[in-house]
Amino acid sequence: MSGIIRVYKRDEEGALQFREAWFDEDYSQFVMNHGAVGHQSKTDETDVPDAGAAERLMDAFAVQCAEDGYAELPEEEQFWVVAQYALKTKEGTSRDRYLEEKAKDALISHLAWRGLGVVDRTEFSDSKLNIFCLCPDVNKAVNAIKVCIRGEDLDFTKLSIGASPFSDPTALKLKHSPKQAASFNL
Repeated sequence: MSGIIRVYKRDEEGALQFREAWFDEDYSQFVMNHGAVGHQSKTDETDVPDAGAAERLMDAFAVQCAEDGYAELPEEEQFWVVAQYALKTKEGTSRDRYLEEKAKDALISHLAWRGLGVVDRTEFSDSKLNIFCLCPDVNKAVNAIKVCIRGEDLDFTKLSIGASPFSDPTALKLKHSPKQAASFNL
């Protein structure tokens, strides 16, 4: 089974739309998720008898998406959006590791259900926790991250967000900071 299919296209007004599908083995369901990037998506589930039937539905989904003008968005056309927490210690405490897990899990779900990308990785460096997200739309992703972190009560006052093109991850520009700041550093 091929995992997840995630595709995008611009509509007549230029807004980015997305569709994705996967087979949920736990519930034996073929799941389709679709909508405007940055907005809560619509989800359709179909019960399937086995993985073979799910594979056929995945193939049909891929064909229909291609016919409708949807395509995978190459990484080079996406952006790094980094949610960063200032920490009190250089390598992080057990409380910081708990924050890492909670924030990562919350962002994975929040971004995915809005077509805003994936959490690629997390890292601790120089008294900071960095959560790297690969996103198709910087501004919508930044807003979604702020909403998610605030809504999950995950220490919003320590959150900074930076963004850069995929091809130049060292060119991170500050997009949000809890205090007056001019730059964003990993």
